[in-house]
Amino acid sequence: MSRFDSRSTSKIDQERGRFLKHLARTGLRVSRGRELIFNEVMQIHGHFTAEQLTKKCQKKNLKVSRPTVFRILHDLLAAGVIRETAFGDKHRHFEHVYDEKPHHHAFCIYCHGFIEFPDMKEDMVYHSIIEKKGFKILGHEMHFYGMCRKCQEKAA
Repeated sequence: MSRFDSRSTSKIDQERGRFLKHLARTGLRVSRGRELIFNEVMQIHGHFTAEQLTKKCQKKNLKVSRPTVFRILHDLLAAGVIRETAFGDKHRHFEHVYDEKPHHHAFCIYCHGFIEFPDMKEDMVYHSIIEKKGFKILGHEMHFYGMCRKCQEKAA
């Protein structure tokens, strides 16, 4: 049995199963690169960029190219294993879906730090309005931009 088989019921194995189903549904094969990137992503806790993941793979001497990392991140997004979030900078950030409770972000435009705060289901107010207009909602993000406490203290 390969490390990529899905036979136990742990959260990571459930995510592996979701990824495998997506690959089968879209006609993509289970490649060595997909297996390596999936495993690396599952070891990361918190937010990460494609560049950070690429560097992590290079440090471990994993033989995956930068374009391969980007392609597989796209596959993981499409499978619903990770989600993308933007923090107001030019890099896309990703995080697991399985170990995160629904939350939002407040992003400091000065130091690029952020805080997470829980989702209070405030988006439900908008769902009925949006759906009545014929729009199918696939997801949403809420971000606040401003200045963190440390940057405020530095500026004072």
